[in-house]
Amino acid sequence: MNSRSYRMRARAEAAEDTRRRVFDAAADLLRRRLRVDIRLEDVAAGAGVSVQTVLRVAGSKADLFRVAFDQVLSEITGQLSDAEPGDVDAAVRTWFDHYEQFGDVVIRTLAEEADPTVVGPIVEVGRTKHRQRVEQLLGPLLATRPAEQRDRAIDALVCACDVYTWKLLRRDFGRPRADAEATMRLMIESIVETRE
Repeated sequence: MNSRSYRMRARAEAAEDTRRRVFDAAADLLRRRLRVDIRLEDVAAGAGVSVQTVLRVAGSKADLFRVAFDQVLSEITGQLSDAEPGDVDAAVRTWFDHYEQFGDVVIRTLAEEADPTVVGPIVEVGRTKHRQRVEQLLGPLLATRPAEQRDRAIDALVCACDVYTWKLLRRDFGRPRADAEATMRLMIESIVETRE
């Protein structure tokens, strides 16, 4: 291998390392703040580069956070994928795993949802994904219900499994995780077993 191709390969590897550090820094900030108004200066500091380098790597602030948000969503999806449809225990466990890691930042983000430009898009994605997950994991338990009753039960399950339920149980009531999980399971089972 000649020195020119070695230098080109080294440059390409360095550029890829910089790109990874920039997107990882943005994703790390999103994990802690879940806001679209994160400053490029903070991303640059986290990546150990200049703001100009951040923009050169990402193209724009919007592109930077789109990629970083996709990275965070991918992590969350992976974290929540350990439950099979109909397995209430596994569903509750994975929700609690997720809420223990992200619950406090999600609650802070929801407190700011009146400003749609800052957190609105993130909140909307979260709500949509949460409902889809409830339908995927718990919907099969409602398969024999008429459509209207099923829709109402899904609404109730979305509420029972929500981050606010976790907050009430863990933060406000101070329940140990095992007790809080048992309470969420009780709510889910009560909804599933109730016939209108």
